[in-house]
Amino acid sequence: MEVSITPRVLDLAVQIQQIPAPTFGEGKRAEFVQKYLCDLGAKDVSVDDIGNVYTHIRGEGNKPPLIVSAHLDTVFPQGTDLTCVRTPEKISGPGIGDNSLGLAGLFGLYWVFNDNGVDLGTKSGLEGDLWLVANVGEEGLGDLKGMKAVVNRFREDALAYIILEGMALGQIYHRGLGVRRYRIRVHTKGGHSWVDYGNPSAIHEMADLVVKIKDFPIPVEPRSSMNVGVITGGTSVNTIAADASFELDLRSESLRALTNLTEQVESLVKEADRKGGEAVRVKAEVIGDRPAGGIPAKHPLVKAAIEGLAKNGIEAKLNIGSTDANVPLSLGLPAICVGLTSGGGSHTTGEYIDTKPVAQGLATVVDIIQTIFRSGIDKP
Repeated sequence: MEVSITPRVLDLAVQIQQIPAPTFGEGKRAEFVQKYLCDLGAKDVSVDDIGNVYTHIRGEGNKPPLIVSAHLDTVFPQGTDLTCVRTPEKISGPGIGDNSLGLAGLFGLYWVFNDNGVDLGTKSGLEGDLWLVANVGEEGLGDLKGMKAVVNRFREDALAYIILEGMALGQIYHRGLGVRRYRIRVHTKGGHSWVDYGNPSAIHEMADLVVKIKDFPIPVEPRSSMNVGVITGGTSVNTIAADASFELDLRSESLRALTNLTEQVESLVKEADRKGGEAVRVKAEVIGDRPAGGIPAKHPLVKAAIEGLAKNGIEAKLNIGSTDANVPLSLGLPAICVGLTSGGGSHTTGEYIDTKPVAQGLATVVDIIQTIFRSGIDKP
């Protein structure tokens, strides 16, 4: 890894971080990425129908293409203060690690394999084409829609999929954590808090459902979780609420355990709707479904990542998570998610990354790419 690459990547990460990119509002950041690539002289820069930005580095054509992707969106809504604080050891700011650094890492790869950005045709030294993709819709209710489009484009024609995240250096996510999300709505007639007292309240009914779901036996092994993250409803303090809703996130390492949890939720909702009759209507809507999947620890892609980390002085830790890698993994396609540095405060305004390990993280990804192109992956 050239010494000059890391400062350039960090500078670019800060530039990207300053551009708001909430899920479903990634357009300005995508435009920046597209223009930056074009200004560098990148060939074949394109944007698909949903806003994913693609470019590729030409290889010798002896191997299938390798896809490296990083998501454009953040969890922070429009209007969030994106003030960034930078010291020699640390950079702090909302979204700097998740995933501004991951996006900047794509450019780091472009500079490395294109001799600091000069397109050398097939002189990149790669056996096949290296596709670099900035994708939309990874966070929250984006439901991995960007990555679904990427995988739909390349499918099994790709050698493998590597997902870049800014943080979690040393982690290799080779298993996709199953996630099911619901928006559960309650509707009643409502009314005046005094005159119509006794009428069912959508908020009261909703609260009862939340408590019942909270009391579900959540397995410790296989690890599973339940979270009510958003609650809405009501009109005023002196109005019996006619409408209320909450958003529920269910996760599990086991598809069977996740299915069991979802069946319990759906059964509870149906029973509440049945008992409420016309006075209380309860409906559940699936708003997120992140498929599970995985490749074994002995898979060549995982082994290449372990070796790449070891070569750069980092001990690998195999893990499971909900990332863009879920999509190819669920289809039986080789994929991993790796981080570029250490940090903390993910999904908070106090998010930060450590600057020193970035060189190791970038070098690791370069080594993984070279190893996979060199050794290849046998088709199942």
